[in-house]
Amino acid sequence: MNIFRLAGDLSHLLALIILLIKIWKSRSCAGISGKSQILFLIVYMARYLDLFTTFVSLYNSIMKVVFLLSSSATAYLMYVKFKATYDHNHDSFRVEFLILPCGILSLLINHEFTVMEILWTFSIYLESVAILPQLFMVSKTGEAESITSHYLFALGSYRALYLFNWVYRYIMETHYDLIAIFAGVVQTILYCDFFYLYVTKVLKGKKLQLPA
Repeated sequence: MNIFRLAGDLSHLLALIILLIKIWKSRSCAGISGKSQILFLIVYMARYLDLFTTFVSLYNSIMKVVFLLSSSATAYLMYVKFKATYDHNHDSFRVEFLILPCGILSLLINHEFTVMEILWTFSIYLESVAILPQLFMVSKTGEAESITSHYLFALGSYRALYLFNWVYRYIMETHYDLIAIFAGVVQTILYCDFFYLYVTKVLKGKKLQLPA
């Protein structure tokens, strides 16, 4: 554990809290991609199956449970409780073009050819692109509410902070994981354009707009 990983985890947790509060208070899923949320749920389910087989620390176990429960709650709110407010028309990204390549890649490039390791690797690859349906939806509608923008910024910050975590671990522990680093770089790159617009517009009180 180091300051960058802790900050990354807290940023990730903040993103989930922002999203849940946004949906619950507005009683609406408008502007939120249900497909991205399902992909994140798949990510957590694949990655945290070791919750039942491996104990790392109490902090680690609690965070895994929190991410699983919050992601499940988000999916429930979007597809069951507030289903009528979900914008199916604009949430049209073909997620099979993300899931299948990530599945194949995890079978070809992994640390060890075991079920748990392949599932972990699959979750790393899928998480790096899981936000694409949300970014595609924002681009398609042309704008995003401020609260949605805050959620995306916190989520992107989590992955960027984890890159600093890997740099820190390499310097201090000479430890690195090329799969996690590669996926983290890809995910951060996907957020770059959004980060720029967030800083130049949302923080100045303007509504975020992406080119269609």
